[in-house]
Amino acid sequence: MSTAAFLGLGVMGGPMARHLAASGHSVTVYNRTPAKADAWVAANGGRSAATPRDAAAGAEAVLLCVGNDDDVRSVVLGPDGALAGMTPGTVLVDHTTASAHVAREIEIAAAAVGVSFVDAPVSGGQAGAENGVLTVMCGGTPEAFALAEPFITTYSRARRLLGPAGSGQLAKMVNQICIAGMVQGLSEGIAFAQCAGLDVESVIDVISKGAAGSWQMENRSATMARGEFEFGFAVEWMRKDLGICLDQARSTGARLPVTALVDQFYAAVEARGGTRWDTSSLIALLRD
Repeated sequence: MSTAAFLGLGVMGGPMARHLAASGHSVTVYNRTPAKADAWVAANGGRSAATPRDAAAGAEAVLLCVGNDDDVRSVVLGPDGALAGMTPGTVLVDHTTASAHVAREIEIAAAAVGVSFVDAPVSGGQAGAENGVLTVMCGGTPEAFALAEPFITTYSRARRLLGPAGSGQLAKMVNQICIAGMVQGLSEGIAFAQCAGLDVESVIDVISKGAAGSWQMENRSATMARGEFEFGFAVEWMRKDLGICLDQARSTGARLPVTALVDQFYAAVEARGGTRWDTSSLIALLRD
């Protein structure tokens, strides 16, 4: 049995930590809201800690999944941060979708205390976390990845080292860029079919078997057609991710015209009160 700490018990982190515990690891958890950590322990065992530093003490791996760059810094750095409690030879794994810049910053801070680091954002949404079938995009050294992989395996079906620190975050940006364009295309296709008087379910059933098929089509087309948007990754989270993509593109000279446009569409969804709707809600803009 290995010892692990998990920091951040939101809709992704909570089930990821649960899979760690179910796989036989001894897990200590930390959450900014202590009641959530206590509830997790009541349901899954292990123990909760008052600070990230306390959670990390004695852990072979410290894993986190929080909100953004500043949240990563707040739980990793400083006198009460995870690195203050970690020992040389252990590994820190960040599953937050954040910037490549903060990944490189944390790697430097970790190396200064003899700790390995892997940036490891995930894809698969809440359902993937609940079912332990996430896809994990990793950045770091091969040695760091070797330390982290046995823990990551417990809640993923695919994981790959893609390059040095920051590479995982860059790969997650590619993921979000692709999803943004795909959801907009699916929204337009369904709205077009409805306006044309077609049976959307029948159309989707046949075209999903061909080149147009996608995870989004398979899992979101029916609810999109019904105008139901309570099933997954929230618009406000997608806008955070697309903002990271657009910032990175500006710094490297990459062009993201469709991504920038879809980000504006998501801003329009938010203006309609859809901040917490899932990302498939782009279709709502095509109905009025």
